[in-house]
Amino acid sequence: MSFHMRVRAGALIIQDDSILLIEFHDQNGLHYNLPAGGTEPGETVKEAVKREAKEEASIDVEVGSLAFVYEYAPHINNGKYGETHSLGLMFECNIKEGCIPRMPAKPDPNQTGVKWIPLTELDKVILYPNIREHILKYVKNKRNLEIIEEHHLEDYL
Repeated sequence: MSFHMRVRAGALIIQDDSILLIEFHDQNGLHYNLPAGGTEPGETVKEAVKREAKEEASIDVEVGSLAFVYEYAPHINNGKYGETHSLGLMFECNIKEGCIPRMPAKPDPNQTGVKWIPLTELDKVILYPNIREHILKYVKNKRNLEIIEEHHLEDYL
């Protein structure tokens, strides 16, 4: 089944004035991403956040509020990240007690690390997408968005 827009889910994990990022080295060189990826059939967005954090950083997370939404539209961006239109939902997350971020047993072939980057040094790394300023603004202002999930709504009688 094919859709015109891919939904991605990601974890924004801030701890001790640092952000948890996934390090990659590929044809674009050394760069970083939030722990994130596409949702799978039969999976909620929040379930996808938990799965991606586990797959990419070997951690269990508590998924909090929606921090921000990112859209990539290839027809407006000259296809710089491929031809798949995507909508990324990034959630503020906390690492569950006892979990320590580390490389997974079966990482993506291009994944080279799991790193804590101090927020003061975020401008020194290449982050895809380049949402550094948005992350810093979010950390400063903490204006969350609410995600409304149907299964939490009261049914009409």
